[in-house]
Amino acid sequence: MKRYIPNALTLLNLFCGCIAVIFAVNNNFVTAALFVFLGIFFDFFDGFAARKLNVQSELGVQLDSLADMVTSGLVPGIFIYKLLQLAGPSWQETIDGIGYNRTIGFEFSNPEFYFVIPLLGLAITLSSAYRLAKFNIDTEQQNYFKGLPTPANTLLIVSLPLIMEFQNSDLINSIILNQWFLIGLTVFSCWILNSKIKLFALKFKNWSFKDNATRYIFILLCIVLLIVLKFAAIPLIILLYIIMSILDNITSK
Repeated sequence: MKRYIPNALTLLNLFCGCIAVIFAVNNNFVTAALFVFLGIFFDFFDGFAARKLNVQSELGVQLDSLADMVTSGLVPGIFIYKLLQLAGPSWQETIDGIGYNRTIGFEFSNPEFYFVIPLLGLAITLSSAYRLAKFNIDTEQQNYFKGLPTPANTLLIVSLPLIMEFQNSDLINSIILNQWFLIGLTVFSCWILNSKIKLFALKFKNWSFKDNATRYIFILLCIVLLIVLKFAAIPLIILLYIIMSILDNITSK
């Protein structure tokens, strides 16, 4: 019976991802983000459960990637697609709260923007699929990752509408809804997902501070940033994760 527990958690991840897709395509970013967080929570604990119960299997590995493809591949692509639509110059908007009430009128003076430019967001979905496929056949990524893991990249993307909704800063909102910022973020995400940069994994073989100093410091800084900056801390945490990993690689050499 216990061998079914990890796969059940993985399927819950997939279920949350499917619900997140439904809310995201309807511009309900806040609820979509909530289900993404739940999905990533289940994604973390399915592998943890498999190791603790000693029931790892090839089926579980493949199922995990398939679930991640939805929750951490399709969903962030849709988020950028929808944000690029909102950022487009051919839209006239009256915003009454991100993800809840939005009245949008259309101008078709630039129809190519509406039909083509937002589709660039789906490049994140394609890059996520490529990364997950590489991860499944790479035997080296046991204690570290090559490139940014798809859940981390997803947290970066889904945090944007949450920052707009809850931080309530005109400056930050204008940056997030800038089409060039979103296109640049898309290019960065596609690159970092499949880069060869080694990033540390939050897997503790023991509780020694000496052996896990980078992990402990990172977790402590994450807690402080989240308390102080709330959702605005998430992009900084992802950037901190990349920088600390690079520094850790340099010092280890």
